[in-house]
Amino acid sequence: MLKNFIQEVVSTKNDRLSAKIQAHLNDLTKPLGSLGRLEEFAMQYCLCRGSEKSSIATAMLFTFAGDHGITAEKITPFPSEVTTQMVMNMAMGGAAVTVMCKKAGFEYSVVDMGVNADFPDHPLIIKKKVGRGTKTFLNGSAMSSDQCNTALQSGYEVGTQAKADLFGIGEMGIGNSSSAAALYSLLLNVEPDRTTGPGTGSHGDLLERKKRIISDAVAFHRKSWDGTPLEALCRVGGFEIAGMVGLIMGAATKRVPVVVDGFIASSAALVAMRMAPVVKEYLYFSHASAESFHKGFLELEGIRPILDLDMRLGEGTGSVLAMQIIEQAMACYNTMATFSSAGVSNKE
Repeated sequence: MLKNFIQEVVSTKNDRLSAKIQAHLNDLTKPLGSLGRLEEFAMQYCLCRGSEKSSIATAMLFTFAGDHGITAEKITPFPSEVTTQMVMNMAMGGAAVTVMCKKAGFEYSVVDMGVNADFPDHPLIIKKKVGRGTKTFLNGSAMSSDQCNTALQSGYEVGTQAKADLFGIGEMGIGNSSSAAALYSLLLNVEPDRTTGPGTGSHGDLLERKKRIISDAVAFHRKSWDGTPLEALCRVGGFEIAGMVGLIMGAATKRVPVVVDGFIASSAALVAMRMAPVVKEYLYFSHASAESFHKGFLELEGIRPILDLDMRLGEGTGSVLAMQIIEQAMACYNTMATFSSAGVSNKE
């Protein structure tokens, strides 16, 4: 299954198409390059879609949710029940991400990948539950290989079945900053003391305990980890993180770009990029999270995010903001007059 994901993703690089897109950008009634990075975003979008006539009619955001067994190690200030409560808050329109999506006019869904609760049928909740939370990864794997593959497939199905021109991803899950920190440590060979931050608000002794637990867990897994991103995901990941990896793969097979939220969503992007490096061409990184190490990850991977607003809420809130900027970039690209059509004198 994973092999098929990778084989179906093609590179966006196309010198002839790039030249056509750049020629159109240069013909817009403005000084050359004066829209700055908006021109970069428009170029990337058109290359992803494979046409110089690309546009964005619909945009959708998915918040993937799951519980984490690592919370049993007493490393979070909030109980795991908050995951369930926040999913319902999102479905009822009370969370930041739902408020922002409504204001932006984006379609929105919460994907239950592994919350430790059963939700009622709701038009904004997509039920893809793999299990009622992962196991603790302190001295064992968070999930089985079958569970991991199921989560990847479920996310892939969401990404391939949804009808939109632009996707955004975010997450909800008490304990998932611990999984993300461990994934960064394994895949980037960075010590957990650097990758582990406060998450939902661990400070003082609680943060030190969190760092010790993740450090011990990473040391345990490094002894027998086979070095692959898939096994790293099985060992220390979360069902919602695997779901985001699957969506990224699914969207890329349809040549639809994905806007990645902050620290936790970026760990899913890292897994996807390690599985299939070409996937990076389909990703926009929405913002530099205030969570510890996110800026370090971006620097290591040579990524310049769209925004830097000291946000660290998650949910997909950064994605919503960045998606609106990409929409503006494409609106300028598609609807501005050109020098050749408007009769405006260009620079001699």
